[in-house]
Amino acid sequence: MDVLAIEELKTLVEQVQPPCVSLYMPTYQAGSEVQQNQIRFKNLVRQAEDLLQEQYGLRQSDATKLLQPALDLDENEFWQHQDAGLAIFVAEGFFRYYRLPLSFEELVFVGDRFQFKPLLPLLTGDGKFYLLALSQKQIRFFEGTRHSIQEIELEDVVTNMEDALQYDETAKEGQFRLSTSRGSTGNSFRYSGSFHGQGSPDQDNPQDDILQFFHQLDHDLQKYLHNQKAPLLLAGVEYLLPIYQEANTYPHLLDVIIPIENIGVVKPEELLEPAWAQVEPHYTQSQQDAIEHYHELAGTGQTSTDLKETIAAAHYGRIDQLFVAVGIQKWGSFDPQTNELNVHTDAEPGDDDLLNQAAIQTLLMGGTVYAVEPEQVPEQAPLAAVFRY
Repeated sequence: MDVLAIEELKTLVEQVQPPCVSLYMPTYQAGSEVQQNQIRFKNLVRQAEDLLQEQYGLRQSDATKLLQPALDLDENEFWQHQDAGLAIFVAEGFFRYYRLPLSFEELVFVGDRFQFKPLLPLLTGDGKFYLLALSQKQIRFFEGTRHSIQEIELEDVVTNMEDALQYDETAKEGQFRLSTSRGSTGNSFRYSGSFHGQGSPDQDNPQDDILQFFHQLDHDLQKYLHNQKAPLLLAGVEYLLPIYQEANTYPHLLDVIIPIENIGVVKPEELLEPAWAQVEPHYTQSQQDAIEHYHELAGTGQTSTDLKETIAAAHYGRIDQLFVAVGIQKWGSFDPQTNELNVHTDAEPGDDDLLNQAAIQTLLMGGTVYAVEPEQVPEQAPLAAVFRY
């Protein structure tokens, strides 16, 4: 899985040299159905070539040349390593692709900007969460949604206490015993018991060493968590939770730990159900609180469902919370220099999905976006905003 953070989104937004091609497709990860990935991909590329010729007047050879970086992906090895969905962005001199834990609807979009709306469930925290599996000997890091979870390969991150503290060989003599499982010995989810050996709670001040390790870990993880808002959940033995809480600087850490004895052998899919059981109430309550907050402020001038007012407010960083209806497009263009908004019934050359534009600008300005079903948007408008001022 590829990590798509707000900083990466800024890179995509700043790519403004049209034409910009956005491709989205669901992908199979295993079995004979993997072959369908290539078929679907080739069909989408052909659609993109046609749109480049129709909308931008490119010759077929020039359209193919523009899309060549994407075409170069089409190798058997590439399709054997997929997630639930694939997103590809191509422009002149620019190319990015992301294998992500979200099964996208097929989409080809060619315009003056990239299309990001299919990414909103991952970018807005709509079910997105992080899970950090902790032990003194190993660290594993996962990114998940309500539907899937995948491990992120950590780079330049301390992953065990001995390396972090530069212990000498004599420090390895202690033994570390974890609690026993409930049920069969093959059950990776364990319950609290006694601990012995180096770094265990019944040694003299072992928490000091663990705390130092966790301080270093917290520092190293900032490259993955910086500017993120998704909740972070811990997994491991229960006594580690308060120690990590003391070291933690990420503001969205949940006050819970999934009990696991051996984090080294647990499979990602075994973590999804217990993790989502802890994360779902966070999202349900957060969205409900935001809706209630909107209704409390309605009529005070701090809320709006007016398209022009909201689009402008998004560009100027005024939006604190934005509700956007999924599956709905409003085509047009907005000039922040003149504050002029043009709205069209159907997409015209140079148009953008204005709802997509408002959502992305809100995210880049530090606001919160809720991508919801149309009936869940306050006042059942295409979008609704709560302003900061």
